[in-house]
Amino acid sequence: MRPLPNAPGPGDRPVLVAGGISDSHTWNLVYLQLLLEEHGHRVVNLGPCVPEDLLIAEALAHRPALIVVSSVNGHGYHDGMRTVTRLREHPDLAAVPAVIGGKLGITGPCGAEETAALRAAGYDAVFDDSAEGIAAFRRMLGALPQRALV
Repeated sequence: MRPLPNAPGPGDRPVLVAGGISDSHTWNLVYLQLLLEEHGHRVVNLGPCVPEDLLIAEALAHRPALIVVSSVNGHGYHDGMRTVTRLREHPDLAAVPAVIGGKLGITGPCGAEETAALRAAGYDAVFDDSAEGIAAFRRMLGALPQRALV
């Protein structure tokens, strides 16, 4: 990842958490915030139903170490494709790590083809809502620069 101009050090940059544009659930976002904070990360939680323009504006303002998009309603694949496409169109955000996870399909987990499409569109990782998906997300958190919270 290339450093962004005038960005704070990697350990000082927050993790941005957002619900998909059509997802009004909040418990998943609270869980993610607490999990990230437990792992030593500062979190900016944008809440549910986050429009792409708001996500882009907040990402530019906060220069996050990571963007996490979460879905519970099963429309994560479709919402996520639109979100990451808009995010990656912005030159200052093209290299900011972004991941998506949760219930990404209404009929169950995304298959290999959908996961590959999400990655090709710009997500650095895709996590389903299985125990393995959560374990993989936790492993990824361990690789991020941390900031001691006091």
